[in-house]
Amino acid sequence: MAVMRVTAETKESTRQTILEVAQELFRTTGFDATTTRDIARAAGIATGTLFNYFPTKEVIVTTLVVQALAQPVRRSYSELHGSLEEALFAHVAGDLRRLKLHRTYLAPVLETALSPLAALQRDEMGQLLRTNHLEQAVALARHHRLDAALTPVALQMYWTLYLGVLAFWISDKSPRQEDTLALLDQSLEMFVGWLRGTDEKSNQPWQPAEKQG
Repeated sequence: MAVMRVTAETKESTRQTILEVAQELFRTTGFDATTTRDIARAAGIATGTLFNYFPTKEVIVTTLVVQALAQPVRRSYSELHGSLEEALFAHVAGDLRRLKLHRTYLAPVLETALSPLAALQRDEMGQLLRTNHLEQAVALARHHRLDAALTPVALQMYWTLYLGVLAFWISDKSPRQEDTLALLDQSLEMFVGWLRGTDEKSNQPWQPAEKQG
């Protein structure tokens, strides 16, 4: 049993080493310019061994994103006591802060794990990212008593908004990505306004259509 524990620990150590050196290479050399051979060499392993852990570079970068977003985050005052717009803004802004180190090479994740085709391809990590983010968004809407309005269609609209913000963010040239925050603010204002309107309509008593005279 002791040997098995050491083996498992060694495997996890190797996996983390791969992620760490890959992150540094993506940051300094760029995602496209970094090869799997470069990553294996920096990790001190054979390229074939690397593929036993991660079949592609895209899987490596997606794993880095999953780990970043899995970091615990303390709920802000806006999320708990402000409006739903403020809560969702803080929720997404929290993701941006945790992904800041990966911003320059986030595009491959948007093109693979977070692509609209990810669900059709049954991408497990992509589905995990989507599910975790949407579950928190629903919890915030429930706190503000608007979760009933978050139908599957509404959730898809919100998720599309979220991906659009991420796509804009990775190429945002404003000094502190203020343009991204402005886009996020305006997009959420429109989305929550539509959500409230939908919720109000669903709560209205049914009225028969007037007959045409």
